Amino acid sequence: MNKPDFNNIIQIAGVIDKQEAEMLINCRVNYLGFPLRLPVNKEDLTENEAAEIIKFLPPQVYGVVISYSSTAKEAIELCNKLNSKIIQLHGPIEPDELIKLKSLRADIFVIKSLVIKENNTEELIRTIKKTEPYVDAYITDTFNPATGASGATGKTHNWEISKRFVELSSNPVILAGGLNPDNVYKAILKVKPAGVDVHTGVENKSGRKDEQLVKKFVSEAKHAFEKLDKY
Repeated sequence: MNKPDFNNIIQIAGVIDKQEAEMLINCRVNYLGFPLRLPVNKEDLTENEAAEIIKFLPPQVYGVVISYSSTAKEAIELCNKLNSKIIQLHGPIEPDELIKLKSLRADIFVIKSLVIKENNTEELIRTIKKTEPYVDAYITDTFNPATGASGATGKTHNWEISKRFVELSSNPVILAGGLNPDNVYKAILKVKPAGVDVHTGVENKSGRKDEQLVKKFVSEAKHAFEKLDKY
């Protein structure tokens, strides 16, 4: 696998099947997210199905394992099973486990989540400071207190918080949480993230990704990134 470029990332998470993956690739999505072993939401597909899709991804398109693993051992096992070298750790994990993960598998790229809740900004800043040397990027998201879900909630958060993380972190920060084709342009110009991630914001009522919504999301995101790159 080529080394991933954490710059102007457009990631769409919650890939349902090979057909949907092909559609996303044709729409110029370069990161496909596969949430698995979830504590709240139901998985979109099995681990074996995800592995089959990742196996046949073209160069420069990356399959991202989205996991709530809290140990290096489980994270590595899941990456091996899915044949992926990018893992988004979306749950709490101790710095010691991140150190262990990197010492055992320096070739695995780690994206650490920063799930924004009410009044936890300072806690997340401490997380950045403790984990910066052992991760490759961060991704913000929005907690839903009604369901306990910390991903695929469809809820936005105060973008000033994510903007602050972008300014503080020496690692790239990907923006997620309630993004959709109508707000992604404004969000990118506001936050200036290294990339954006969307899940429910490009789905239709059936729960599948809608091709027209995906195309508009990608177009709006690319337009915003191009504008930022000029400055």
